[in-house]
Amino acid sequence: MLLSDKYPFLTNYFTTALSSVSHPLPQSILFYGNDLNSQYIIAKEIARFLNCKNDKSDNCECLNCKWIRDNSHPEILTISKVDNKPEDDDSKTVISIKQSSMIKERLMTASEFHRVFIFCDRDDEGNIAGLNPLNFQADTANSLLKIIEEPQSGVTFIFLTRYIEDVLPTIISRSQCFFVPSLTNVDYDYSDISGIFENYWTFKRNDVFEVSQKLADKSKESSVSSVLSGIQNYILHVLKNNPKNIEFVNHIKIIEDARTQARMGIKPQNIFDDICLKLIQPNK
Repeated sequence: MLLSDKYPFLTNYFTTALSSVSHPLPQSILFYGNDLNSQYIIAKEIARFLNCKNDKSDNCECLNCKWIRDNSHPEILTISKVDNKPEDDDSKTVISIKQSSMIKERLMTASEFHRVFIFCDRDDEGNIAGLNPLNFQADTANSLLKIIEEPQSGVTFIFLTRYIEDVLPTIISRSQCFFVPSLTNVDYDYSDISGIFENYWTFKRNDVFEVSQKLADKSKESSVSSVLSGIQNYILHVLKNNPKNIEFVNHIKIIEDARTQARMGIKPQNIFDDICLKLIQPNK
C-alpha cells in the first residue's frame, strides 16, 4: 500500500508544503502516535522528497533516493541512543550531549544536500521506538534549542514519539506536531470507558456533565491516567476504521492536552468536564 493511501491527510499536507513557497515545510516536525515505524517511514520520505534529483516519484532510482532507502545517505541521519554516536561517546541508553555537539559541528560546514536529522529511540531488538524523558533527557534537548529555533536553510529536524508529552515542552513549542494513526492490528483496550463514552459523538449536549461525572467516578476505581488511556484507545480504534476523518485526529490532541492537565495536578472532575465540553456536540 502506498504511503498516500495509508495517510492521505499527512501525504497531502507534506506534498503541498514541500512544493509551496508561501506555506513551506516547517523546519522542526514532531510525529506522535503508536505506529513508530510509519512515523519513521514518513520522516524518510520527507527527506527523500527534499533531496530527490529527479521526479520525486515513489520508485525514483536517483542516487539520493537509493541512499535514503538504504539508510546510507551522508546527510540524512537517524539520531538515537545507538545511531550516529561520536567515537568518544560511550553512552548507551540516551541521546547524548556529544551527539548534540556533533550535529552543531556538522552544521558549521556547507552541504550540497538538504540535511534531515531524525530523532527517535530503538528497542532491544533494534526496532524504531519513541523518544521519552529517559532516552532524550532535558540537558540534551535544551542544548539543541537554539539550532531548532533558528535553523539554517536546508536543515530539517524530525522527532518521533509515542506520546507528545514525552518530549520536552520547549521542543514541542518549536515544532509543528502531527498525529500519525496506527493502521496495524493493535488491540486498543478501552474497557475502562466501556458503556460510558462509546459513540460519544452521538450524545446530546445536555449529557456533558452526566458523562463527565461517570468518567470521574470511574477514575476513582482505577486512575485518571487509565481512564484517559481508555478514551484515547477508543478514539484510536474509531480512527483506524475512519483514517480520513481529521476530526478524530483533533480529538486525540484534546486527550493529549488532558494528560498534561493531569500531570499538572488539575482536579479530575475539571479535566473530564473539559474533555466532554470539547468532544460532545461542542457547536450545539
